[in-house]
Amino acid sequence: MAQATRLRVLLGVTGGIAAYKSPDIVRRLLAQGAQVRVVMTPSAARLVAPTVFQAVSGEPVRSDLWDEQAEAAMGHIELARWADQILIAPATAHVMGQLAGGLADSLLTTLCLASSAPLVLAPAMNQAMWRHPATRANHATLLERGVRFIGPADGEQACGDIGPGRMVEPESIVAGLLAGRTTANGELNGLRVLITAGPTREAIDPVRFVSNRSSGKMGFAVAEAAAAAGAQVTLVVGPVNLPTPPGLERIDVVTAEEMRDATLARAGDAHIYIGAAAISDYRPNEIAPQKIKKHQDTLSLDMVRSPDVLAEVAALAGGPFTMGFAAETQQLEEHARKKLQAKGLDMIVANLVGQNLGFDCDNNSALLIWNGGQVSMPDMSKHELAGRIIEQLAARYRDVANAPTPLRQPSAS
Repeated sequence: MAQATRLRVLLGVTGGIAAYKSPDIVRRLLAQGAQVRVVMTPSAARLVAPTVFQAVSGEPVRSDLWDEQAEAAMGHIELARWADQILIAPATAHVMGQLAGGLADSLLTTLCLASSAPLVLAPAMNQAMWRHPATRANHATLLERGVRFIGPADGEQACGDIGPGRMVEPESIVAGLLAGRTTANGELNGLRVLITAGPTREAIDPVRFVSNRSSGKMGFAVAEAAAAAGAQVTLVVGPVNLPTPPGLERIDVVTAEEMRDATLARAGDAHIYIGAAAISDYRPNEIAPQKIKKHQDTLSLDMVRSPDVLAEVAALAGGPFTMGFAAETQQLEEHARKKLQAKGLDMIVANLVGQNLGFDCDNNSALLIWNGGQVSMPDMSKHELAGRIIEQLAARYRDVANAPTPLRQPSAS
């Protein structure tokens, strides 16, 4: 990973309980070839000893804006110029407010104002704090200024609450940071990208439904990578428990029919369509108006085909460049190539699924196939894989767009 070997990361650690995970971020960045220097707030130093970060990074840790020895040489300016990337993990509600307000009362916030390096925050706070209108306003302000967010995740918190606010795990933070850097060169600048993600649910009766194991993580990672590459992203998503990546338009749906309607309503304005959703292939022909009672030993359902959204978008006259996903349990390349041809796709991303594969996992591998080429990508985090998929997609889209007779032209520019 050539870019990572040149990457100089300034890691800011603030006083959230998740600071105990931050040394692992340092370790993982170093393993990717990055150089790391750590700046801690006084509150963070009360949770994790600075000597821990010094031991892991091999660099002295800075925390005091009034360090006379360092500031005699304008140390904060030197650090600000040194960094290629500033990452704050954990980022508390307090530091988000300081950054949104342009305050510089600590070494870390001073560095953020003095540096031109891209800023990435991995928030960590109580779910009520994350949902508070002040935090939402600060979040929106920082997004408008180009600050990138990784997380927060949703789940059980140290205080016992359950909800959004958990810091994303170190592995995913590092993968998201590097994937964002890989795709942040504007490969999709000015393009509108429509993405579907997650499962759909097809009702059997008012309390039961047919669905699948898709978590939506891969589709969300691809959406985040596309946005980092400069695209204007619209994400049509089935029922998932994931926070919306920053800077995206999100449309929530439940059924395959709803996903079809939402997708086709927007496909004509998209340059690129990425069908990463696991849309139910079949749905019950009739939905029972009341809960079905357990009177018999067996229950038979009359199932009918759901709409094939991917094929419909690919068949649109003047429609978008279309990339599909194929989740297979066997004969991966053979089934993926058949799907590529049968549905008239421009590209397809194929991966094996099953026990501890694909669904519900944070890692994945993939085989990308298009007419005339393919590339295999080994097991890696879904964030990193998404960045590489977007790289390949952007290159293929440029090839098609620059061809004498492009395969596709968006109906609206």
